Amino acid sequence: QVQLVESGGGLVQAGGSLRLSCELSGRTFSNYAMGWFRQAPGKEREFVAAISWSGGSTYYTHSVKGRFTISRDNVKNTVYLQMNSLKPEDTAVYYCAADQTTFSYNYIINQDEYNYWGQGTQVTVSS
Repeated sequence: QVQLVESGGGLVQAGGSLRLSCELSGRTFSNYAMGWFRQAPGKEREFVAAISWSGGSTYYTHSVKGRFTISRDNVKNTVYLQMNSLKPEDTAVYYCAADQTTFSYNYIINQDEYNYWGQGTQVTVSS
C-alpha cells in the first residue's frame, strides 16, 4: 500500500519561500511519477507541478513557472516543491500525488490519473 506524507507547510510573508516535502512509503519510489496539486478555499483542486520518475522531466502550471521547482530524491523516497517569491494567491492546501508510469520520462498532469494522494499541508502567504 502506497502512503504519502507531506510536510513543510506554514505561514510566510509575501515574497518569502517554503519547501514542501512528500515522502512515499510502501512501494519502490523510483517507479512512481509524482505531482503537486493545491486547493484554495472555495476553489477546485488544481495542478501545480509534476516530475517523471527519473526526475528528468518536469512540468509546471503557468502561474508558478520561474518561482517553484519540483525535484526528487529517489534514495530518500521524497519529492520536493521549492516555492520562492510566494504570493497571497499561492495560499492553499498543497497535496502530493503519485502513480506509476510506463516510461521513466513520463510525468502526469491530470489529477484523475493519480491513484495515490497525501493528506495535504497548508500553505498560507500573508500580504
